[in-house]
Amino acid sequence: MSGEGAPRLDVADCEGLRVAVIAAQWHEKVMDGLIDGALRALKEYGVAEPTVLRVPGSFELPVVAKALADRGYDAVVALGVVIRGGTPHFDYVCEAATMGLTDVTTSTGVPIGFGLLTCDNDEQALDRAGLPGSREDKGHEATTAALATAVLLRSL
Repeated sequence: MSGEGAPRLDVADCEGLRVAVIAAQWHEKVMDGLIDGALRALKEYGVAEPTVLRVPGSFELPVVAKALADRGYDAVVALGVVIRGGTPHFDYVCEAATMGLTDVTTSTGVPIGFGLLTCDNDEQALDRAGLPGSREDKGHEATTAALATAVLLRSL
């Protein structure tokens, strides 16, 4: 089962961090859950007034993440969902978005919360979206990871 063995992150001192959340528009119900989880985490950890932007799809997450990183954000949370279909499109979009976000974080030094769900079906996505009845809250998890990394980097 996914989620087992996840670390318990102790996140503190997030006040003053400039954080953006970028979210794809595909799969509205799943995305609403992911965004709600991200915003809940930001509020819990004291991040005031995060920037929230919507992009057409998961493929567009890296270019906007790069623009935000270049504009001085301390952390970016990238949220999206790609559901496997009957063509290789799933593989191409998942790989491009993952590699693009990896490139942004390593080239800029800005932590990217990886909230890109790559699921075989709608049920898996809904189960990870942080909705009532979901087993996991990947929007909250991705945000917490980005914040913990931003705080760590700030302390170096």
